[in-house]
Amino acid sequence: MAVSVNEDHRRVGEAPWRASLAKRLQARLIAVVGYRLIGLLGSTLRWRTEGLEHLDRIVSSGRQPIMAFWHGRILPATYYFRRRGIVVITSENFDGEWIAGIIERFGYGTARGSTTRGGRRALRQLTRDLAAGRPAGFTVDGPRGPARIAQPGALWLAKVTGNPVLPFHLEADRYWTLGSWDRTQIPKPFATVSIAMGEPFAVPADGGEAVVEEARQKLDTRLHALEQRAAELLHNDAAGSSTPHRS
Repeated sequence: MAVSVNEDHRRVGEAPWRASLAKRLQARLIAVVGYRLIGLLGSTLRWRTEGLEHLDRIVSSGRQPIMAFWHGRILPATYYFRRRGIVVITSENFDGEWIAGIIERFGYGTARGSTTRGGRRALRQLTRDLAAGRPAGFTVDGPRGPARIAQPGALWLAKVTGNPVLPFHLEADRYWTLGSWDRTQIPKPFATVSIAMGEPFAVPADGGEAVVEEARQKLDTRLHALEQRAAELLHNDAAGSSTPHRS
């Protein structure tokens, strides 16, 4: 039976790029090299943290956090929160493949999907992972922006599962900024990175769209405040009032 290329991809549920052996090998190579480079860079960083007790309290209560932060801070977040079994959404396109390859090597789980493809399936997987005792991680303005404006996915997940949203922000004292939509920040070697983690909050299970939108606005407000607080931590560190540590 003859099957067209597009029809065949729909049947097996694969993205078209997967038909290319060269592309699959390229994704693996990028993942291996990227993992080693991030690991090397991360080993030089120093960390100044505030509010991590909120994460510990959620876990000790028998629940799991839905960790929420801006897309532009993926690199330092990936390194700092490694080996914790956190599950994150990665897209099904080529970039999503090598990104998944990197973060899985750092001990993360992946739920494949995005706002444009497979999003509901990814959220269902995250629901199962949370029920199984694994935290979830969200870049809440991803995958395409607009930057620093939270999307509602993490809030809907909190509403359905009863697990709290846990906002946090990371900021480096020395870094490169990429020209991408999210202005990705890459800490320079031996930089100090601050992590400001805010209080968790719940989204009522019996609320409708208006409740989710109110929670989304709350998350926006808290993340912007945490961004300012993370900058203050770096200023305090420069003034000699804190002691950075290595992760």
